[in-house]
Order: sequence, then C-alpha cells, then structure tokens
Amino acid sequence: MELKDSREIGAAPDIVWAAILDPEVLQACVPGCESLTGSLTDGYEAVVVQKVGPVKARFTGVVTISDIVEGRSLRISGEGKGGPAGFAKGGANVGFEPLEDGGTRLTYEVQANVGGKLAQLGSRIIDGFAKKMADDFFTRFQEAVEGPAEAEEAAEGDEAVADSGEKKKGWFKRLIG
Repeated sequence: MELKDSREIGAAPDIVWAAILDPEVLQACVPGCESLTGSLTDGYEAVVVQKVGPVKARFTGVVTISDIVEGRSLRISGEGKGGPAGFAKGGANVGFEPLEDGGTRLTYEVQANVGGKLAQLGSRIIDGFAKKMADDFFTRFQEAVEGPAEAEEAAEGDEAVADSGEKKKGWFKRLIG
C-alpha cells in the first residue's frame, strides 16, 4: 500500500521539525501506542495495540528515524510483530517546506506491508486501515503542533480562534513557545 498526501500546518518550520523529532509527540500521534522508549540515535521500542477488521493484536517493535536532512526531510520507519496476528511494517518519507504565511507544508509518502493473519484479510481492508492510520497520525501531529480547533478548521480551510480572539496553540507549541 502506498499513500501520498500533504498538510499545511500553522506553525513555523522549526517548530514542526522539533515536534516530529520529539518522542513524546511521536507516542501521542501513533494511534494505539502504549509505550515508546529509546532515543533518536538508537531508535525506539514501541508497543502498539490495533484492531484490523476482526483481528486485534498487540504489536511490539521498533521505530527508527533516518535519512535526516536537517529541517527539510526524514524517514520514519516502523516494524512490529503481533504474535499469531502476523507482522506489520512500513515507513513514511516526510518533507517540510516553509510557506509564505509562516506556516509549513508537510508532505508524506507512506508505504505499508503486512503478513500472517493480517494479510489474509485482503488488500482492500489492509489498504483502508493503513490509510486511516496514516491520516490519524498526521492529524494528531497537526493537532499537537497547532491545537485541535485550528487543525479542524485548517482542514476546512478556515482559521480558528479562541474565545479571547487569540489563536489556540497545540500542546507542543505551548511547551516550546
């Protein structure tokens, strides 16, 4: 399965770059992630629980960030084993481009493969699940940087404001901003 898409994030490229390298952000953005331990240089060990069709499994595996071009692009790869359910592995090439309004265009190309019982579900179910996982990850990432209201409104092409008239910030943007 392959998927290409992009998002416009209402934060400066340096903030978006710092967020994608932060293990707390990664853990919060991976749907079903119970734990993520390790480091950027050595890779991360992850435990993720997912249900694909009728198959629910706890996957244990590794997540690595490689091919880093500072502030411009990187590759996030993951591989997990879910016992009798099988295995899943995939990756995303992620690019960052500054926008004229001070935001960032984040582009991504995702590839995913499964084996074992999961592969027996059929490509339509697997492709739909993989697309949903990728969309969920990047939606959560956008919300972590911008804030949930802004991410929803940005998806609709509008700009969200808090009751006070100020833009709401995502938890990561508040943390470093």
